[in-house]
Amino acid sequence: MIKVSRLKSRDNEFVLNAELIETIEQTPDTVITLTTGKKLIVEESAEEIVRKVMDYRRAIFRNFR
Repeated sequence: MIKVSRLKSRDNEFVLNAELIETIEQTPDTVITLTTGKKLIVEESAEEIVRKVMDYRRAIFRNFR
């Protein structure tokens, strides 16, 4: 799970299941497409999302050692 912020929203921060991310586009807003087909527009850059997903996965695999 990663924390991201909705673009221009009052309740902007939410937690997203990183395993559901299919694609991330910078158009110039960051659009995350989930495996369900739902699209989310977030404040973070594509690079930030990738970093958060990598940190999340490292934390999970650290527990399997």
